[in-house]
Amino acid sequence: MFEMIDLHTHSIFSDGDLIVSESVQRAFAAGYKTIAITDHADYSNIDFIIPRVVKACTKITQKGRMQVLPGVELTHVDPADIASLAAEARKLGAKIVVVHGETITEPVPVGTNLAAIHAAVDILAHPGLITEEEVCLAAKKGVFLEITTRRGHSFSNGHVVQMAIKCNAQLVLNNDAHAPGDYVGLIMATKIAKGAGLSDEEISAMFENSQKLVQRVGV
Repeated sequence: MFEMIDLHTHSIFSDGDLIVSESVQRAFAAGYKTIAITDHADYSNIDFIIPRVVKACTKITQKGRMQVLPGVELTHVDPADIASLAAEARKLGAKIVVVHGETITEPVPVGTNLAAIHAAVDILAHPGLITEEEVCLAAKKGVFLEITTRRGHSFSNGHVVQMAIKCNAQLVLNNDAHAPGDYVGLIMATKIAKGAGLSDEEISAMFENSQKLVQRVGV
């Protein structure tokens, strides 16, 4: 049995429905052991969100039931600013830095995927029709590519899987949770991964990648 981990979730500090404590409780009830709070941020709010999320995550983790990591999702910012914003996020205490990738359902600035990979962020979320060259670079840089259970963003899961297998890039599966029902749990997560074209062995490796990433950030 895998330890369920979700490293891409949202609270009321961006467009999530729940305060941090309730989001964590919903995840706990769905069987998750570790999550990251990664609210949407840009130049306007990064210094407001992260310290508050750090405080909440620290308090909740100290209770011992769940490990909750403070993070951020840099969203729709100019690709040229991703590296500097990622560095600022880490200075503010973000353990997991996610970039909102070039999903096919939103007008994300072209060049976001490549800039995120060059910046060596932790996770490139829902990267859409990411190119083979970008995926191979992600493999070299140690950037994890996301398979998502979120509606719309998940449309390109199969493409991301194909490119990742071709380039031996590392995948993680996240819910991109915004609402109470978004924590799908192990059974549905496995079905979604299989629907994207992953074998049982590849799914196992993907879940292990999330554990590796948590270990990598030194928590």
